Amino acid sequence: MILTKSLSNPAERIRFLKFAIVGTIGAVVDFGVFNALTRFVAIDPVIASVCSFTVAIISNFTWNRFWTYPDSRSKSLVRQLSEFAVVNIVGVGIRTPVFAGLDTPLVDMFANLNLFPSATLLEPQFLGHNMALGIAVVLVMFWNYFVNRYWTYNDVE
Repeated sequence: MILTKSLSNPAERIRFLKFAIVGTIGAVVDFGVFNALTRFVAIDPVIASVCSFTVAIISNFTWNRFWTYPDSRSKSLVRQLSEFAVVNIVGVGIRTPVFAGLDTPLVDMFANLNLFPSATLLEPQFLGHNMALGIAVVLVMFWNYFVNRYWTYNDVE
């Protein structure tokens, strides 16, 4: 119902599209930082997931504040950032156990399938980590959109 209401209003459709574009940029940032940390710095995947999520959230807040919701100014920057942070702390609370629960089984699944030689970029760890991260990102995206739209940016008509 909320999504239908959003899509029936032309201004909301544009905001939703902008939010989706910002989310895509955030996902690129998220996956890029995650893969850099796990591949080149050898950080534990769960910790790398939290770090990459944090960097992506900073990017998303900036883009949403100034591009998606430029008319959302009745709240101070600090208050809006605080609300956005609370929503995303809950989001990372959803994301982390989902990622942690899926990571090892997916890595093992790809290792057992033995689809690619281990010397390629598409090794089981890469595939498993990224599939687990992708599933977690999609789940949290819905949480973030709806709660941010109706709490953080609730001053937008």
